[in-house]
Amino acid sequence: MTDLPVADPIWTDRKTRAAAWFEGLRDRLCTVFEAIEDEGRDSPLADRPPGRFERTPWDRTDSGADGGADGSADGSADDGADDGGGGTMAILRGRVFEKVGVNVSTVHGTFSSDFRDQVRGGADSGGRFWAAGISLVAHMQSPLVPAAHMNTRMIVTSRGWFGGGADLTPMVPDDRDTRDFHAALQAACDRSDPGYYPRYKDWCDTYFHLKHRGEARGVGGVFFDDLASGDWEADFAFTRDIGDAFLDIFPKLVRRHMERPWTAADREHQLKRRGRYVEFNLLYDRGTAFGLRTGGNVEAILMSLPPMVAWP
Repeated sequence: MTDLPVADPIWTDRKTRAAAWFEGLRDRLCTVFEAIEDEGRDSPLADRPPGRFERTPWDRTDSGADGGADGSADGSADDGADDGGGGTMAILRGRVFEKVGVNVSTVHGTFSSDFRDQVRGGADSGGRFWAAGISLVAHMQSPLVPAAHMNTRMIVTSRGWFGGGADLTPMVPDDRDTRDFHAALQAACDRSDPGYYPRYKDWCDTYFHLKHRGEARGVGGVFFDDLASGDWEADFAFTRDIGDAFLDIFPKLVRRHMERPWTAADREHQLKRRGRYVEFNLLYDRGTAFGLRTGGNVEAILMSLPPMVAWP
């Protein structure tokens, strides 16, 4: 998969298949989450109507108005003629999910000269890139239901690769939840390579670490990047397995806790723990930086932030 130009015809079918799969996973996730909202009749906020996703399409040529077409800070691009693509934000605010976003995007263009060296193959492709992916962040009404994050993506420059992962951020740690979440991800990893889970678990623990506080953001999961084994089909299958594993396990964890009562003290603790989530995403998250530097939709990029948060 190395040394392939971003415009090579061999990638046309691969790009189409990957982008379509990300959109299909989005649709399946939205369907399950809306069903959970309907089931929340006995939840502490059952008097509220069940939430529904609001989908908002965006176009990349419009989203860079406050900066360059490539997301450069000075408003200038090396070559913005081919910049394009876009995506769809899908946001639900309901009685089980306080705020959950399931966003997809497919974009292409040219990195700014000061950014292309920071992306694999960016310099060798003359800055040209193509990227597609899905990004999910769920912030829950109940402090007893864990927050969660999942994303998978495919990027092509002078080379192509997959990246992504899934992790869990409970406000109140639950050993059973942690065990079941990791077991689901390990099973997905093991179908491709028994070495993937320990490697990507460690990577997740290292990546989702708040260095300034010396603490983990949550209870981990898996994180991978630069997945280019030489067998694109196998890499794509693994990426799909991670998305499918999340789709299977996370709704089970939500249903496990969503009808349990909570207290005002639980809610206060939840809002303070969410502050750690905000700190990580704004200080360290690579996806946030990539989206902002490539002219992504700002609202879609920052949908990961919780609707309410507190600091001590």
